[in-house]
Amino acid sequence: MSPGVEVDGFVFLTGFNGMPLDGDFSFDPSDQIDTAFQQVFQGLAEAGLDAANIVEVTSYHVGLRDHLSEFRAVWARYMREPYPAWTAIEVAGFASADVIVELRVIARR
Repeated sequence: MSPGVEVDGFVFLTGFNGMPLDGDFSFDPSDQIDTAFQQVFQGLAEAGLDAANIVEVTSYHVGLRDHLSEFRAVWARYMREPYPAWTAIEVAGFASADVIVELRVIARR
């Protein structure tokens, strides 16, 4: 499985969550959300892109209402105008236990 693919100038990134690649997992919602965004922006950088290229974000959450304010605070540190379209979806869980957020991002070159 690829964490990203480019098709016709659009870069699709998916599966970025609160589980850091180094395995140093945090139960803190802000840390998990920040980790997910760090991974997205690493993928964007590898494609030569940044926040200005993002056109859509779908965030999947376990306990959405419990950490929505934390999500918005982290979002504000990473995103800039013009802001991408954003959809937040509540889910029952993820493959990795105790993960509370996963991001899907579409960027345009």
